[in-house]
Amino acid sequence: MSVPIPGKSSWPELVGVNATLAATAIAHDRPDVAVEVLPPGAPVIPDYNPLRVRVFIDNNNLVSQVPVIG
Repeated sequence: MSVPIPGKSSWPELVGVNATLAATAIAHDRPDVAVEVLPPGAPVIPDYNPLRVRVFIDNNNLVSQVPVIG
């Protein structure tokens, strides 16, 4: 069983930021998690994964919701 690395679990400062820059910032803060960038309307399975951060973006490729672990 893996033990989570202590660190950030949400990135409210990334709302409105370009998706690529946001994904890079999250990967820098938490190299132990996978970052998923999801476009508007992408199907999402509502499961919890402590090793994932979903980054929801708008049609302008900007982060539209606060990225969080899960």
